[in-house]
Amino acid sequence: MASFPGSGLAKGLAVTLRTMTRKTVTEQYPDTQPDLPPRTRGVIGLFEENCTVCMLCARECPDWCIYIDSHKETVPAATPGGRERSRNVLDRFAIDFSLCMYCGICIEVCPFDALFWSPEFEYAETDIRDLTHERDKLREWMWTVPAPPALDPGAEEPKELAAAHKTAEKLAAQQEAAQQEAAQREAAEQESAQQEAAQREAAEQEAAQREAGRREAGAGRADAAEEGDE
Repeated sequence: MASFPGSGLAKGLAVTLRTMTRKTVTEQYPDTQPDLPPRTRGVIGLFEENCTVCMLCARECPDWCIYIDSHKETVPAATPGGRERSRNVLDRFAIDFSLCMYCGICIEVCPFDALFWSPEFEYAETDIRDLTHERDKLREWMWTVPAPPALDPGAEEPKELAAAHKTAEKLAAQQEAAQQEAAQREAAEQESAQQEAAQREAAEQEAAQREAGRREAGAGRADAAEEGDE
C-alpha cells in the first residue's frame, strides 16, 4: 500500500492526540503518596524491649552497618537464697543506612523479633552522617511498622500463644478456687457465729428461767413463813 507524503507525521500526531486525551497514570509525588505493598523494605525499626544484645544481627550483616554497644549488669536474686545473674544492657544500637543494602538478613536472623521492616522511605538527608540512625530514631520507626497479617484460620496456634493461654487459664482457675475457698470460709464463719449467738441466747433464756424459779421459790417460802407467824 503506497503511502502519501506526510502520512508518518499524521500517524505521529494521532498518537500524540490519543495520549493527550488519555487520563494520566503518573502519580504526582509528593502531593500524592504512592500506594506501596505491605512488605515494602523502606527502613528498619527497632523494638528495643525485645533486644537481648545477642549481637547476631551485627555479626550477620554483610555490610557491617549495625553498631551495638552494651555492658553487663548484675541482677539480684529474685528469691532469698537464690543466685544472682548477669544480663546485657543495651547502650547503643545504630544502623548506617548509607551502607545498608536492605537485604533484610538482620531481621531474619533476630531470634527475639526486635527488628522490623517499615514501608517508610522518606528519610533522605543533606549530610551523609545523618543517615546513621541511633536507637531513639530507630524506635520512632516502629510506629510506622504495619500490623502482621492475620493467621490462617486452620493454622496451628503458636506455641508461645498456647503457653500463654494455658498459663492464663491456670491462673484463672487458681483465682476461682481461692474465691470459692474464701466464700466457703466466710459462710462457715457466719454459720459458726449464728450457732454461737443461738447458744448464747439459749443460755441467757435458761438463766432467766432459773432466776425466775428461784424468785418464785423465795416468794413461796416468805408466804409460808408469814402464815406460820399468824
